[in-house]
Amino acid sequence: MSSNKRMPKNYRSMARQYPQFMAALDALGEAAAAAGPLPDKTRQLVQIGAAAAIRSEGAVHSHTRRALAAGATPEEVQHAVIAATSTIGFPNVMAALSWVSDVTGATGR
Repeated sequence: MSSNKRMPKNYRSMARQYPQFMAALDALGEAAAAAGPLPDKTRQLVQIGAAAAIRSEGAVHSHTRRALAAGATPEEVQHAVIAATSTIGFPNVMAALSWVSDVTGATGR
């Protein structure tokens, strides 16, 4: 992300304590993004599904914010999670949807 003030407190703390490590992590993310043809919005939606699969609340929050900034609608973000149901299971999807709603304010249909 461009503005350090928008980053979560724990991320900022890690960046201060381990600047080289965090720079390498950021470079890895940039390299992964540049490795293929997917547009940013699509990559963020994919990463929301992956974050939901590993039950990472922080990553779901982060990639939801990034997807919205890349032009995704709240409905598209919700669908990215719902589409993973048969792979990650209904309880994981419900948890992830609650984390998406933390960011979007959406409560579903």
